[in-house]
Amino acid sequence: MDVTSFYDVVHRRRDVRGEFTGGVVPTDVLHRILGAAHTAPSVGLSQPWDFVLVRDVDTRTAFRDHVKAERENFASQLDEEQARTFARIKVEGVLESSLGVVVTYDPQRGGPAVLGRHAIDDAGLYSVCLAIGNLWLAATAEGLGVGWVSFYREQFLRELLAIPTQIRPVAWLCLGPVTTLQATPDLERHGWRHRTPLAQVVHEEQFGRPPHP
Repeated sequence: MDVTSFYDVVHRRRDVRGEFTGGVVPTDVLHRILGAAHTAPSVGLSQPWDFVLVRDVDTRTAFRDHVKAERENFASQLDEEQARTFARIKVEGVLESSLGVVVTYDPQRGGPAVLGRHAIDDAGLYSVCLAIGNLWLAATAEGLGVGWVSFYREQFLRELLAIPTQIRPVAWLCLGPVTTLQATPDLERHGWRHRTPLAQVVHEEQFGRPPHP
């Protein structure tokens, strides 16, 4: 892949909700995507992630119902204008996607002394997020879509998938073929938020100091 192709993948990546086809993800493609995630950098080479592949319809339905309840809970806290905007936004594709990939964090992996984590304990959690980023970009390069579902309670998902107490579920990722990847992110298309220009988030030497021209 040349540099142009890489940046094309980065800019095409989307948080997919309503475009899943439910088609099969070939085994070799899934293996490549998970392999890309597993090669992510991690603090102390701890590789503190695991990937739970969820295809069972009953399990996914139970999770979808939980997400729906959490969506309603969130909506009840919004003002009238926000509620109208939120009502247009789909927050999950749990049943429409081909499978769920649940990514977890094991803080004991690589321990008890994890090189590089002594001062920043969350570095292990950051490592898991890097693996998720790799997975997302690899799926995009393969022509697949990914949707990160965050409307859930960790304890519910832990019990649903028999995840051990010391391991933290970080993400339920919907994965599968899609009809298209939207040119504009859903939240921007529906008017929830708009992308911040790069110039507003770049600082020089100290926070709040704009970069040199």
